[in-house]
Amino acid sequence: MAGVQPQGDLLKMTYRENWKVQHERLHVKHRGHEAMHAEMVLILIATLVVAQIVLVQWKQRHNRSYNLVTLLQMWVVPVYFTIKLYWWRFLSMWGMFSVITSFVVFRATRKPLSCRTPRMVYKWFLLIYKLSYAVGVIGYLAIMFTMFGFNVFFRIKAEDSMDVGVIMLFYGLYYGVMGRDFAEICSDYMASTIGYCNMGGMPSRSLTDDICAVCGQKILVDVDEEGILEDTFQLSCNHIFHEFCIRGWCIVGKKQTCPYCNEKVDLKRMMNNPWERTHILYGQLLDWLRYLVAWQPIIIGIVHGINFSLGLD
Repeated sequence: MAGVQPQGDLLKMTYRENWKVQHERLHVKHRGHEAMHAEMVLILIATLVVAQIVLVQWKQRHNRSYNLVTLLQMWVVPVYFTIKLYWWRFLSMWGMFSVITSFVVFRATRKPLSCRTPRMVYKWFLLIYKLSYAVGVIGYLAIMFTMFGFNVFFRIKAEDSMDVGVIMLFYGLYYGVMGRDFAEICSDYMASTIGYCNMGGMPSRSLTDDICAVCGQKILVDVDEEGILEDTFQLSCNHIFHEFCIRGWCIVGKKQTCPYCNEKVDLKRMMNNPWERTHILYGQLLDWLRYLVAWQPIIIGIVHGINFSLGLD
């Protein structure tokens, strides 16, 4: 039969050549089933719409449980595929990230809270944020580099440069999402431990003018005092914080309010450097990827289950 390769030839092929042969066989197998494919597409679209409505309602009504379940899936789902496909490089990086992040979360949830913990938490997640941002940008540039054909000038195969770009883009986006979500959990715990606001969001005790509400340390220290000299930043509500603390609170921890009075924070006003404004767009991209990685596999699994129950294969 034409187009069918002997088993011995398949074993001699490279991975990409083998994949192309399997792809051709798949096309031959499904030829003449256009009506069934149209029905499967309709099922997919209907499931996506219903799932989107359910997820939006869940997020609006029970935001905390939605975020926790999403974070758990973001943490577990990629690991399942990496073990299944033997992607040990990703698994090793995931393991190191998980160990260090678990320690940071452990420190952030201790009571009483150490005075050095908030700074350590924000330093770690700010580092993850910057690294993921840089790796993601390099991956995107590598993809564009290949699409415009610049790889030819450096004698690099298009498949190799594209693979590097896609892998780096995924690494950057995935760890960017994980870092932001864990940072939000830590900032919630630290805010409740510091204790300036109650569960209803109202200040439960007074904040003196010389204390940063994020880290609980003095904003300005005298020459003979032990402390860290750092730039300060004043929000529109006139509360003053260490610049590093408030940037970590707003940008890394996804907080849009003052840590003390819960007044709305204008991120655009905080960012004097125009290049830093792209971080807001990057954060929105991470929020979109969270849905893609955490919920898309579940939705596709549901679609496969519906197709299987209806005899559509």
